[in-house]
Amino acid sequence: MSTRAGFVALIGEPNAGKSTLLNRMVGAKVSIVTHKVQTTRARIRGVAMEGQTQIVFVDTPGLFRPRRRLDRAMVAAAWGGAADADIVVLLIEAHRGLTDGVRRILDGLAGIGEGRTVALAINKIDRVPSEKLLGLTKTLNDLYGFDETFMISAEKGYGVDHLRGWLAERLPEGPWLYPEDQIADLPLRMIAAEITREKLTLRLHQELPYQLTVETEAWQDRKDGSARIDQLIYVMRDGHKGIVLGHKGETIKAVSQAARAEMEEFLGRRVHLFLQVKVRPNWLEEAERYSEMGLDFKDGG
Repeated sequence: MSTRAGFVALIGEPNAGKSTLLNRMVGAKVSIVTHKVQTTRARIRGVAMEGQTQIVFVDTPGLFRPRRRLDRAMVAAAWGGAADADIVVLLIEAHRGLTDGVRRILDGLAGIGEGRTVALAINKIDRVPSEKLLGLTKTLNDLYGFDETFMISAEKGYGVDHLRGWLAERLPEGPWLYPEDQIADLPLRMIAAEITREKLTLRLHQELPYQLTVETEAWQDRKDGSARIDQLIYVMRDGHKGIVLGHKGETIKAVSQAARAEMEEFLGRRVHLFLQVKVRPNWLEEAERYSEMGLDFKDGG
């Protein structure tokens, strides 16, 4: 029985559920999931096995109208991920339907979709009645000739197995691209930074939207099997530093505990996590910060 392998890009507006779908497909948490938009900054590859097929998912940043350098670099990364993939899956929220943002994505697909398999996945189907879903399916397929349409709930798992099976059948024959037991190709340092950033985002909610980033400064594997991880949290203003630290350091302590617990679960060993907050007013304009996030600084220019 021959093996298959290939890349599948998940694209869509921010918050469409791409990270949730990726994690559901892979069966492990490899992509940051929060209720804030634009949380996925780098193209995260998650690897799923379906029979003899290895599906490498590229979870792209949400496609939106960019305003700042970071926004532009994220959108460039998203379209780059789609252009490099064997199959593209456009994810749309059922209850939001055909938004202006979706229309812009469909226009973009007209350029990169030619000669490529493109599927439509309507997510969060439990939020709308079936007759509305049928109407939305027809409208979207009239605007773009999708190869197949799937009704799914990434959060609850409805329809996800069917989508994964369909993708597996359509990827090209060839050797697997990653070891069978590997679930992501992000460096562990970056995954650890993403975990901490997620905990900060969940804890701070609206107080600190996108003006922080986390970098793993040092990683030491100890003789007793544990890991010491030192991370820097960059913020843009002194006031932000106070928000991240919290009253008597309560916020940073809670974030550190939550992040450490998840890192230990992910790595399967003890973790000693040390967080430090630094003010860097111009981090959004520093090329080094972008490469740490897996983005291209030039794309934001």
